[in-house]
Amino acid sequence: MTMTDPIADLLTHIRNGVTAHKKQVSMSASKMKAAVCDVLKREGFIQDFAVSADGIAGKLTVQLKYDPDGASAIREIDRASKPGRRMYFDVRNMPRVLSGHGVAVVSTSKGVMSDREARKARVGGEYLCTVF
Repeated sequence: MTMTDPIADLLTHIRNGVTAHKKQVSMSASKMKAAVCDVLKREGFIQDFAVSADGIAGKLTVQLKYDPDGASAIREIDRASKPGRRMYFDVRNMPRVLSGHGVAVVSTSKGVMSDREARKARVGGEYLCTVF
């Protein structure tokens, strides 16, 4: 069965893992999912991720991050641009997540990066998801 929105699948796995207080979640891998996980790791929302060869498709394992008191680093993670309604922003009109306290993941011509990195690089792109 083909998947119509692999990024939403990644976000749902992470959201469900955080809700169940799992240490890690696993799913099928893709380059886009790995790029989104790389941004989440750089911004401090996940501890680590790994891509391994598992049969025909690879397997992506995400290590979730928790505070010492057990609270997750991710409070909310939502898909912004969807297959039915894509959201593109140039650098001047890119919205800020929670007045700059959250992070948006943006797919640009220079790769997948956070909204802060996109503003610094002066590029816009598809507004994939928001995390805080």
